[in-house]
Amino acid sequence: MIPSTVIVVGSGLAGLTTTIQLLTHRIPVLMLERFSHPGGNSIKASSGINGAPTPFQPVPNSDSVTAFQADTVTSAGEPLVAATGAERTRRQNLIETLVENSSGAISWLADEQGIDLSRVAQLGGHRFARTHRGAGKKPPGYDIVSTLLGRITGDELFRMETGRRVTKLLREVGGQVSGVEYTFVRDNETVVERAYGPVVVASGGFAGDAQGLLAQYRPDLAGIPSTNDRREGTQPLLQEVGAAVVDMEQVQVHPTGFLDTKDPEAPVKILAAEALRGEGGILVRGDGRRFVNELEKRETVTRAIMEQAKELPTTARQWDVNLVLDEGTAAALQTHLGFYTMKGLMRQITVGDLAEEMPSLNEALRDYADVVSGKTKDSFGRQSFGNWTLTKVQPESKVYVGKVTPVVHFTMGGVVINERSQVLERQGRPIPGLWASGEITGGLHGQNRLGGSSLLECVVFGRIAGDEAASYYRGLEGQCPVPS
Repeated sequence: MIPSTVIVVGSGLAGLTTTIQLLTHRIPVLMLERFSHPGGNSIKASSGINGAPTPFQPVPNSDSVTAFQADTVTSAGEPLVAATGAERTRRQNLIETLVENSSGAISWLADEQGIDLSRVAQLGGHRFARTHRGAGKKPPGYDIVSTLLGRITGDELFRMETGRRVTKLLREVGGQVSGVEYTFVRDNETVVERAYGPVVVASGGFAGDAQGLLAQYRPDLAGIPSTNDRREGTQPLLQEVGAAVVDMEQVQVHPTGFLDTKDPEAPVKILAAEALRGEGGILVRGDGRRFVNELEKRETVTRAIMEQAKELPTTARQWDVNLVLDEGTAAALQTHLGFYTMKGLMRQITVGDLAEEMPSLNEALRDYADVVSGKTKDSFGRQSFGNWTLTKVQPESKVYVGKVTPVVHFTMGGVVINERSQVLERQGRPIPGLWASGEITGGLHGQNRLGGSSLLECVVFGRIAGDEAASYYRGLEGQCPVPS
C-alpha cells in the first residue's frame, strides 16, 4: 500500500520539529495527540535549551563542542562507562550527534523560526553558560512550542487530530511498520480507526506513569510527586513490534519542584526551573542553613536534599527545603518570577522577617555574600553565581523565597535508536518505517540528563527523524506503478 502521509505520534517539541522538517520536504503529515491540547511536556520547559558554541554565549567564550560532550559524558555516568562494544559505540554516537548539532539547533530556532534565545545561563553539571532562553515574557518551552505550532497550523499538508490514543503499531509481514491503530471518543462511544504510512513516535516519557512503568522499573520512587501529568508510558507499543528498550530504571528526580503551601499534597508539582539556581539562587534547609553546591548535577543535589533536609510529615514524600533569590537574580528571571509569584509559589520578603522563620539564614546569606564578592571561596565548591548582587546583607534587604522538594521529572530510559533516529530491534537492526525522538527514547543521557538537553534532544533528533522519514516516504512513492 502506498501511504498518503507520514504519521507523527505526539505534539511536543520532538513531534513538532519532525513535522516541520517533513513539511519542508513537502511531505504530508498526520499528527496524533492523545490529549485535547498540543504541546506535551515540552511546553512546560522552563530553563532553556543547550547549545555550544553559539553567538549568544558570553564573550569571551571558551565553550566548545568538546567541552559540551565531556560534560554530557560525565553526566551520563555508569550506563556509558559500563557499556561495551556496539552498545558503547551507539551511545557515543548519540552523544556526539547531540552536541555536534547543538549550535545548528540554536541557529535553526533563532534564525529560521524567529525565536529569541539571547539569554544564556549556566546550569548544574555544565562548566560553561550554554543554556539559552529568551529575554521576553514567555518561558522558553512555551515560546518555542507555540511558535512552531504557529508555523505548521494552516499548512495544507498538515493535519492534527487531538484526543487520539494510539493503541497499536501496524507491522507488515516484511517487517516494515506501515501505520497505526488509534481510538477516540465520539458521541460517548469509543471509535477505532487506522492510519497508514511511516511512523515517527514522539510521545514522551513515563515519569507520570506512577502506577504503570514507573512502578514497574522504579518502585522505590513511590510517593514522590512528579512534574508530569498522569499519563501512561508508550514504550510498550514499540516493544510489541520488536523494539528494544534500554535504561528503563534510569529515572531523574529533579531537586526542585515547588511545594504549594495551599495544596501541599498535590501529586503534580510546578517545576522550579534550574535557571533559578543558575542565575544565583541558593537552597537552604528549613532552618535557613545552606548545605550544597546548587550547580552540581541534578542527582547530586537531590541526594543532598534527601540526606540532609528534614522529611515533611505529609502523605507524599517531600522534604523541607527553600529556594532563596536576591533582587539581582530575580531581575534576571522576571518572566519566571512573575509566574511563580502569581501562583503563590514564591514571595518577596525582607531578610529580617525571613530570618525569624529560619534562624540560620543570616549566617548563610552573609557567607554566600562573601563568596560572591570574592572575599572567600565557597565551602561547597560553587564557582558561578549568575546575577546575585546581594553582597551586603541587611535586615531590610529584600529576597524571594519559595518552598521546593525533589520531584520525579524525566525518564532517561526508552526505546533504542541510532544516530539516524531509527528504532532498533533487540538484535540491533533498524525497524523499517519507524523512528523515534525525544523522551520516548533511551541511551543518550545515561543515569543523569543535563538541564537544557531535553529540548535540545527534541530539536536535534526530531529534525533527523523528519529528514529520514521524508526520504523513506519518497522511496515508497517511487514504488507506485507507472500507468501504461
